[in-house]
Amino acid sequence: MKAKIHKFEQNGTYILLDINSGAVHVVDRMIYDLMDTFDGGNEEEVVRIWSGTYAAEDIREALSELHELMEAGELFAPDIDVPPTFRQTGLVKSLCLMVAQDCNLRCKYCFGDGGSYGQKRAVMTPEIGRKAVDYLIKASGPRKHLELDFFGGEPLMNMKTVKAVTEYVRRREKETGKKFKLTMTTNGMLLNDENIQWLNDNDFALVLSLDGRREVHDAMRPDAGGHGSYDRVIQNFHRCVDSRRGGDYDYRGVYTYLRGTYTKKNMDFTKDVLSMNDEGFDILSMEPVVMKDSPLGFTEEDLPRIREEYDRLTEAYMKRHREGKGFFFFHFNMDLSNGPCVAKRLSGCGAGHEYVAVAENGDLYPCHQFVGREGYRIGHVDEGITDHALSQYFRESHVLNKPKCRDCWSRFFCSGGCHANADLFHGDIRQPYEVGCEIQKKRLECAIYVQALLALEKEDA
Repeated sequence: MKAKIHKFEQNGTYILLDINSGAVHVVDRMIYDLMDTFDGGNEEEVVRIWSGTYAAEDIREALSELHELMEAGELFAPDIDVPPTFRQTGLVKSLCLMVAQDCNLRCKYCFGDGGSYGQKRAVMTPEIGRKAVDYLIKASGPRKHLELDFFGGEPLMNMKTVKAVTEYVRRREKETGKKFKLTMTTNGMLLNDENIQWLNDNDFALVLSLDGRREVHDAMRPDAGGHGSYDRVIQNFHRCVDSRRGGDYDYRGVYTYLRGTYTKKNMDFTKDVLSMNDEGFDILSMEPVVMKDSPLGFTEEDLPRIREEYDRLTEAYMKRHREGKGFFFFHFNMDLSNGPCVAKRLSGCGAGHEYVAVAENGDLYPCHQFVGREGYRIGHVDEGITDHALSQYFRESHVLNKPKCRDCWSRFFCSGGCHANADLFHGDIRQPYEVGCEIQKKRLECAIYVQALLALEKEDA
């Protein structure tokens, strides 16, 4: 039987999550305890079991309140059915262009083998980039809003193609009525006044890679000569962010944020998040590294320490918020009232059927992390997706088709986790990476706690 609720305590706050509806309730200790027994229809059993701890009258009043939540669809909500659209061929809405399978940094945790993805270092030609745009337009069917992410390696090493593709996108928008959202992920080494202005003029959303403190960043993200990169990129990131409405991250409707990675060498990553905030950056992300058989990667033994650190980060986050110095942390940002649609909750990123990566030579892969992995090429920009069976397998690999996910309380928040990580550790995209799951669940509890507190504080204001 699938779990219907999840409850947890965070820093003295008791929280109840209705899994299927996504409704979150901050409750008192009595209701928190009653939920160990209450299943929606066993009131007398609940009274009998708990009357030695709480007054029977109080228990019945609490049960009445719980029934009100049930009637509102916010407790013991029915299971989610798989939409019939999952049995149909997906429409591609997003491409990741590997415009440079080369890099000017040698990050020690890089999943892309220093940008080459296990292949010959190369950059994408403008011709391949334009073909990718045409493929996306064709494969998107009636979808109007499309996404194009310029990735690498380091995409600024191939501005020729970036500019050619962007110019082509703007032309094709006028011809087709499609609307493209453009994003670039960059390590910042090559950012300068000229290309920053060009990125701004062309409405690029930007993901800027910074790992926090200088000593952490320099240890993990040296340049090709082995030298630290922090001092160079921090200046470029300041210049870039300051150019966007004097530091406004929501520049002409597109975002700019700093993304970090923590490894076993810096499990005190709260210091890294706060270091980025102290540098003046207010939209942040910090991801756990995923490495197999590496001293930088995590094992089950590291989980207690990581959980403690997320508690520490949560309290630091709330402290700064209450002091009027709050910042936006991506993993604590959740909409508890209007969550994602059913399809998004089931399948997440859509890798392999709605989201596809284009290697520098035009080969198609389910996502950027699969580029170069044997057995995962699904087509080419000239023909589109040709391995329809593999693409459909990705489409049907949603949480309800993953045995370990079906009964997990976080299934509709994480959507089954990352396919590439599952493949790395188990060779099967339907067998999630367990350590990553545990980290994700702790991070979700912290996020739910943060959003619940913010909502309560807003009501009291």
